[in-house]
Amino acid sequence: MATEVTRPVTAGRGVHRVFLGYAPGVGKTFEMLVESRLRAARGEDVVVGALGAHVRPDTKALAAGLEHVAPQLVAYHGSEFAELDTDAVIDRHPTWVVVDELAHTNVPGGRQEKRWQSVDEILRAGIGVLSTMNVQHIESLKDYVYQVSGVRVAETVPDEVIQAADIVVVDADPDELLARVRRGSVVPPDEIGQALTHFFRKPTLVALRERALAVCAGHPDIFAGGTD
Repeated sequence: MATEVTRPVTAGRGVHRVFLGYAPGVGKTFEMLVESRLRAARGEDVVVGALGAHVRPDTKALAAGLEHVAPQLVAYHGSEFAELDTDAVIDRHPTWVVVDELAHTNVPGGRQEKRWQSVDEILRAGIGVLSTMNVQHIESLKDYVYQVSGVRVAETVPDEVIQAADIVVVDADPDELLARVRRGSVVPPDEIGQALTHFFRKPTLVALRERALAVCAGHPDIFAGGTD
């Protein structure tokens, strides 16, 4: 189930649609790719710029029929890492580009430290972006997230990035999400026990779900980390 809020369009700037979840496993990337396929079927020019490393095979299959912009390979500590190639996307200049994991930190060596900064370059070039993130990565909510989960989130996205974007909240019942975790659909089998006793506790999920829905509802306290 998804709930949506749209923002006014800024002239000359691409539209940013963020598929927001309250936890890993709710289906953000799946819903983003479903919309991407629908747009492509309508004749819109849609390409894939970056998908998360741990996308499930059935979800990744949704992207198979879309054009992919080759990633930029960045050398770091003797290894190569695939990152979003911002310049290649801008040169290709599609109507929409799919960029998973907005809060991702780029490997050192690229032009931008954070993926949301790379996305901003693409938006300023007049290209629309479909992206994903979880509510715990909103910068002003990091203290609230620590209060309800005991987890310190290292990767955050500035509030103004979210405030300027169209938001599609991808929702799932917490009990269904916990069932997905137990089936091994969200974290590797050897991490299930720890996940269920740490981040994936039902009270934590309920609190984060309320916060995600409040983002979509435009609650006045949401970007101040309010708890009412």
